[in-house]
Amino acid sequence: MSHPHPELGLPPALATGALRVVALGGLGEIGRNMAVLEHEGRLLVIDCGVLFPEDHQPGVDLILPDFSYIADRLDDVEALVLTHGHEDHIGAVPYLLRLRPDLPVVGSQLTLAFVEAKLREHRITPFTFAVSEGQREVFGPFDCEFVAVNHSIPDALAVAVRTGAGLVLHTGDFKMDQLPLDGRITDLRAFARLGEEGVDLFMVDSTNAEVPGFTTHEREIGPVLDSVFAGAEQRVIVASFASHVHRVQQVLDAAHSHGRKVALVGRSMVRNMGIAADLGYLTVPGDVLVDVKQVDDLPPDRVVLMCTGSQGEPMAALSRMANRDHRVQVGHGDTVVLASSMIPGNENAVFRVINGLMRLGATVVHQGNARVHVSGHASAGELLYCYNILRPRNVMPVHGEVRHLVANGAIAVRSGVPADRVVLAEDGVVVDLVDGRASVVGVVPCGYVYVDGSSVGTLTDAELKDRRILGEEGFISIFAVVDSATGKVVAGPQIHARGFAEDESVFAEIQPEVARALEEAATTGTADNHQLQQVMRRVVGRWVSNRLRRRPMIIPVVVEA
Repeated sequence: MSHPHPELGLPPALATGALRVVALGGLGEIGRNMAVLEHEGRLLVIDCGVLFPEDHQPGVDLILPDFSYIADRLDDVEALVLTHGHEDHIGAVPYLLRLRPDLPVVGSQLTLAFVEAKLREHRITPFTFAVSEGQREVFGPFDCEFVAVNHSIPDALAVAVRTGAGLVLHTGDFKMDQLPLDGRITDLRAFARLGEEGVDLFMVDSTNAEVPGFTTHEREIGPVLDSVFAGAEQRVIVASFASHVHRVQQVLDAAHSHGRKVALVGRSMVRNMGIAADLGYLTVPGDVLVDVKQVDDLPPDRVVLMCTGSQGEPMAALSRMANRDHRVQVGHGDTVVLASSMIPGNENAVFRVINGLMRLGATVVHQGNARVHVSGHASAGELLYCYNILRPRNVMPVHGEVRHLVANGAIAVRSGVPADRVVLAEDGVVVDLVDGRASVVGVVPCGYVYVDGSSVGTLTDAELKDRRILGEEGFISIFAVVDSATGKVVAGPQIHARGFAEDESVFAEIQPEVARALEEAATTGTADNHQLQQVMRRVVGRWVSNRLRRRPMIIPVVVEA
């Protein structure tokens, strides 16, 4: 297998007639999926999603792909093709369109509807091009055929890209549920036809590559929800992704059969389900939907609340309910259902919400104690079927952490793909398809781009480190006034600390040592303020580390008198 190496340099110029593939996100992580294909001097972008921050990224709202690789070539981009409407595939579209508003955005009807609603909030009017399964469109040197795939959102598409260098099949996110709620299965007949034509590079979803067997059918969730509703004494609160149309449909059906009314809670949930209903992807039985303001007038045992926050997001409805910071007050007898699996990295946040809800007296049903969610991704058995159907010449696992990519590559090898034809790449690694063989040829800069409030890309890793230090180790400021002529300390040093359990009086023993160090520095000819500040920083830092076992942020200030 081809592995990326730190010593790789910038890639050479693309050979005539070759195809270049660069992932700007989604390889080595679950999120911010974005791949750039280059052929004959033109570019095709597949997906443009966001990654959600973890605990070690305080204050960050979203993480975007790094657009710098294509920033000066945006006019070369023929189209942005979106495989489906999940945030990790469409969330960064507004930020890319800020750079080129007329970039054609290609996707299925529901995907484009979700994107257009998002873009309206950013005051961007996009140029969209709707496609459906079986459709074939040409964008410059890229001949794209769209193939139906089954996922946890309707209208998902794989895209087969024919170029002069060969045929690339990008699955997007998919699974092979043979009994989908909407009757739309992954089109394995199209996969077989493409396999007969010859797939030169198979870019395939890796998220569940470590999971043996086959992903459970969505239909198995319905009876579980039905039994939860039957046993619920008071309100039922179901948390899910705001785009999970199938799960909302199951909740609406279960509520209807048990004589309950459903209120959608959360702006994104209300917006997305309104779009899905208008386009016919969501069927609302009878008068089951009510406005959340009407819920207080209904008996608790006749109410269902469908909300966001299944991943423990701090500002989402469910987290606010757990913190008693929401108009909906959770109490004894209420049943809360978390109808999603935990995205890696979100475990602590989710368990924090579960504990908060249970502390309020609610019964919490989640993936750990009931089958209330199934994955939207193909497990190892389904991936093996795909390899055997397609018989690809080269494989590039996508969409997953490194362990998922490696597991997917191993499945490909077991199916008969030569090990040297399985390319394991991470974000920024450049893969060229030349004469039917894919190989790693270099790397391009591809860092995290942080959205922090209204700023995009200005927050650095160094500043994030400062935030972590402030949050975990505390803050110390030291102030001293030094006679510019003699170097004597005429005032201070004064030490103020925040985030310490100890009283500030504990710093009294280090103050004389700081004063001595400043005067010694002055007698040896150190008169520069910056150097004197570093003297104070070193003395206090060493003392705090030895005495208090802490490594706080230290801000020294020296004023000359």
